[in-house]
Amino acid sequence: MGSVLTVTQLNKYLSFKIKADPKLMGVAVRGEVSNFNINYRSGHAYFSLKDDTSAISCVMFASAASKLRFDPEDGMSVMAIGNVGVYERSGNCQMIVTEMLPAGAGAVHVSIEQTKKELEELGVFAAERKKKIPLVPKKLAVVTSLTGAALQDIIHITERRYPLCELLVFPAAVQGESAQTSICEAIKKADRSGADTLILARGGGSAEDLMPFNRREVVLAVADCETPVITAVGHETDTTLVDYAADLRAPTPSAAAELAVPDRSEMTGAVEAIENKLAAALGALISDKEQRLTQLSASLKLCSPEKRLDDARLRLDGLDRRLKASMAKLMDDMDTKISERATVLEALSPFRVLSRGYSIVMHEGRAVTSSAVLKEGDRVSIRFAGSSAEADIVGIKKD
Repeated sequence: MGSVLTVTQLNKYLSFKIKADPKLMGVAVRGEVSNFNINYRSGHAYFSLKDDTSAISCVMFASAASKLRFDPEDGMSVMAIGNVGVYERSGNCQMIVTEMLPAGAGAVHVSIEQTKKELEELGVFAAERKKKIPLVPKKLAVVTSLTGAALQDIIHITERRYPLCELLVFPAAVQGESAQTSICEAIKKADRSGADTLILARGGGSAEDLMPFNRREVVLAVADCETPVITAVGHETDTTLVDYAADLRAPTPSAAAELAVPDRSEMTGAVEAIENKLAAALGALISDKEQRLTQLSASLKLCSPEKRLDDARLRLDGLDRRLKASMAKLMDDMDTKISERATVLEALSPFRVLSRGYSIVMHEGRAVTSSAVLKEGDRVSIRFAGSSAEADIVGIKKD
């Protein structure tokens, strides 16, 4: 006999073993709903799934129960997806349900989820793969049905918002057996067209109508596009796998067109706002430069050679006036001194005595003060007051 276990140890062991079994993880179970109720405090849903011979307890936590798209009722046939485990407190085996659908859609949903998981693991839905949608496209490629309302909505919105954009339409069957191939071929053609943005669209429809957009090949065609892709498939509440692969998902074809092209009225307003800002900035710049130019002109005038010449001329004129005044004063002073000295000289001049009857004997330009400088035959000049006479020396006598 093995070791004795407590009840808790046994339940823990059973729980561990069941959790470790990969076949009991993500299992899909089909059955009828029984005793369905939601705890009004926690929001958790509790019920059983049963068939003709067996039943299993189920719990759906509030986070999953809040996403139910239908109201489960007792006796309703459903497809539940979740993990099998043991509730250790009571030892009951139970299923923790993460998703639940009416039974008719269960197989399709499982197929879609498997494809989604596979593509997710390949990195097809990775955020780093997403490309930015151009703000102002020159060409817009549209992959959709020629007869659907989706195309008319896109044409109408594009012409109204931004008629300068060239619209390229690549028709494709959007439902039926040939839709998958048709959509893939149209996407590849559109991607090679040189368009700036590609819209993949179709109007609303049933889950079966939208199935081509859940196919692996179509999703990969969208992911492989070098052109940024906007998807608008079905109604706003519909989500297909191409939406995860696209660079941007729009709720409707009209919304896709609005996301793909700008509104010309908004662009005009934006351009006007920019023009106003530029005009204001330019006006302020010009005003600042004019003020600066005025300051520089004033500084230049103060420091210019012309100003320096003008200042030099003013100084030179001042010096000239002072020089002339000084010269005039100097001349006046000299005239006064000359007059004074002339008066003195005149008073001392030997010629003054001539007026009193005296005369001066001159020989060879000099006054004769002694007869010793004369000899017989010398010619002398006798200077009188107001006249003169010439004489020859005929004899010399000594006193």
